[in-house]
Amino acid sequence: MGSYAIYVYGSYGLATLVTIGITLWTLADGRARQKELAALETAGIRRRSARTKDGA
Repeated sequence: MGSYAIYVYGSYGLATLVTIGITLWTLADGRARQKELAALETAGIRRRSARTKDGA
């Protein structure tokens, strides 16, 4: 690769770090949303799509 190796490997490294960061961020955010949903369900707040046919 010669003189371009530092740019190529640096780009791969940066892309890997960004991918790992986005993955961790997504997992953490998903866990936070699950906790929020559990708190809402505990409070008795349900999704509209979970209603029965008679609207209750």
